[in-house]
Amino acid sequence: MAIEPPSNYQKYGVPFYVAAWAPDVRKSQPRDQDDDDDDQSKAPTETESAQSHPNQNHVVLAGGGGEGRSGVPNAILVAQFDPASVSLSHQPVAKLDTGSDLPYRMAVHPGGDGLICSFPNSCRWFEWDEESGEDPKLGLKQSDRVLDQLVDVGQQLALAFNKEGSVLAAGGEDGKLRVFKWPGMEIILNEAPAHTTVKQLDFSPDGKFLVSLGSSGPGRVWDITSSTVAASLPPEKDEVFCACRFSLISDGNYILYIADKSGSIVTWNTTTWKRIGSKTIARDIICAFDVSADGKLLACGTTQGDLVIVNSTRMQIQKVVKKAHLGFVTALSFSRDSRALASASLDSSARVSTLEDEKKTGGLNIWIIIFIILVAIAAYFLNNPEKLPSFNS
Repeated sequence: MAIEPPSNYQKYGVPFYVAAWAPDVRKSQPRDQDDDDDDQSKAPTETESAQSHPNQNHVVLAGGGGEGRSGVPNAILVAQFDPASVSLSHQPVAKLDTGSDLPYRMAVHPGGDGLICSFPNSCRWFEWDEESGEDPKLGLKQSDRVLDQLVDVGQQLALAFNKEGSVLAAGGEDGKLRVFKWPGMEIILNEAPAHTTVKQLDFSPDGKFLVSLGSSGPGRVWDITSSTVAASLPPEKDEVFCACRFSLISDGNYILYIADKSGSIVTWNTTTWKRIGSKTIARDIICAFDVSADGKLLACGTTQGDLVIVNSTRMQIQKVVKKAHLGFVTALSFSRDSRALASASLDSSARVSTLEDEKKTGGLNIWIIIFIILVAIAAYFLNNPEKLPSFNS
């Protein structure tokens, strides 16, 4: 008898390369003056906000079969996640076919303006298309706007906005790094070659620095203000850096994590740019990596389809989801409230793993189970006193 997959796991018929959470699109809409005058104490909590704005619980996925396709579509999908039932929608709530062009990389604008996708030769801008009504649905449409500076530039393998959405970075297969002001697209940095091939990009939380990784060799840290290299981050021994993420720690301070393909995570000081330490957390090759917005959790996806969740304070494994996907994990994305992790794979599957309940109640559940067992044992011997063991010699 076939085992039913969990409700938080769905296959959508498209091999996925990227995944991200949709922002609260309504934040970008103008507010009434009365709303501006409201006291801040009346602002909704995160839970209330998620309930009143269901588009916060949407995951955007993109990928496909490439130019030949062989019957496999190239598309950008929007799937809805229900945190109450911990389930993903069986069908996407929106699907945008991209023809023969494969959407390979994606960056969602944090302010809710839209998202940018890289295709084999250019990048395109897409806008949210929200339907009104009692049950509003979040859709997506290609914008009429053409990003002239990213047309006919070859395949871009990395895209990233800074936290405020005021700067966009794009890294190319040709090794060229471009950084623009957004939305005007005035050039800030135009470096060729930054690496042999630019594979990964991430902005620091304050937007001052941009870290970039290539297919091999050291990572680089760029000072956005001066458009210069601030530091070089050399690998040790046989390390091959494959992913990078800045993370807040406290009082505006932050650190940098770089994942090594062999299964370790290297931590860097962002003042001296010196290596703090390295911790092996996976036996398999790491092929996807992300850090939660609150900085408390790290997530790795492996070539075996496993998810490894790590507590950043102790750098200890908190949770492992074995065979979360049948194929290797291509993308990971923490939700903005750090309560869920979206993952995607080339096996056309998407998954959302919840984290908050386990963090808060995991240990408590064990003690509840032990208590129930002890009560059952006591009740058994009360009803069957003759079964009590005798200690008489």
